[in-house]
Amino acid sequence: MITVLDVPDLHSSVRATIDTNSRTDAAYLTMNALATLIACYGLLENSAAVVIGAMLIALLLDPISGLALGLVDGNDALVRKASLALLAGAGVVYGTGLAFGALHTAFPLTAEIYARTAPNLMDLMIALCGGAAGAYAMTSARLNGALVGVAISTALVPPLASSAICLARGEYRLSGGAFLLTLANIIGIQTASSFVMWLRGYRGQRAAQVGSGRLLKRSAVSVAMLVALAVLLTVNLRRLIRNEVYEASVRSVLQREASAHPGAYLVDARFRRDPGHVVITAIYRTPIPFGPAEVAVVENALPSVDARTTLELRIRSIPVTVASRRGYLYADDVPEAASWR
Repeated sequence: MITVLDVPDLHSSVRATIDTNSRTDAAYLTMNALATLIACYGLLENSAAVVIGAMLIALLLDPISGLALGLVDGNDALVRKASLALLAGAGVVYGTGLAFGALHTAFPLTAEIYARTAPNLMDLMIALCGGAAGAYAMTSARLNGALVGVAISTALVPPLASSAICLARGEYRLSGGAFLLTLANIIGIQTASSFVMWLRGYRGQRAAQVGSGRLLKRSAVSVAMLVALAVLLTVNLRRLIRNEVYEASVRSVLQREASAHPGAYLVDARFRRDPGHVVITAIYRTPIPFGPAEVAVVENALPSVDARTTLELRIRSIPVTVASRRGYLYADDVPEAASWR
């Protein structure tokens, strides 16, 4: 059991561990490069399990902890060391991902990649909670095992690799979104970690010598970036909610309109958003294809996006035959089906 008398020794041990893990050496760079390759293959295979494996061996979380401790401890040398390690590690990850993306352009982008290209406020909150949990576990003798979960929840390599892969394909908007997610994770983890470490008593002699004013100024940079990200990601979250609500209302109308078409069943609805124009592709399984006049009727029943955006509906009809033990219920090429409708 840890007593109050043991706390100074624990603080010294934690400081030494974080300082050691904030170095830039061959092992650190090699592990990040290997983690990036694993993440890239997992992203292109659309395998969440492989991506999680990459999260576990990546080491980008260590220099962020060093940066957080250096800021609250007033340790400028640790801040410089951790910043260099973070930049070097991120550079290796991005360079490896960029080369990988250039060599594998034939593979299509997957859901695992797209999921990391549209960050919102919830991603920032996850980073803050993960950073707080990581700092608390790191400064507690019995909770080091929790760092595995933190590494997964606040992943840095997969979004950075996603950004590099998208950049290699010329998908600049998607690349920027994934990079923004990485930046949000880094800022969120560092800010929350610094706060928790400060609460846990990591305010050493250097912090006293530097003075609280300078420490507040250095923390103000992180807080300002955090606020700016929060505003931007809140806008993204509101846009996401608005789009989800609109898409749900469109699907409701498409399902209702299917009941007026004999044997039709809505399989999927896909949305493509261009500036000032939205294309909705509804996929139906139906024995009788939708004609242009019917498409126009369904399109007029759909809710509008806004006054400046035009809406276009396209219906893809997939032939289907429905039968029961009494015979055919719906079929467009079986004569006896008509008597059972």
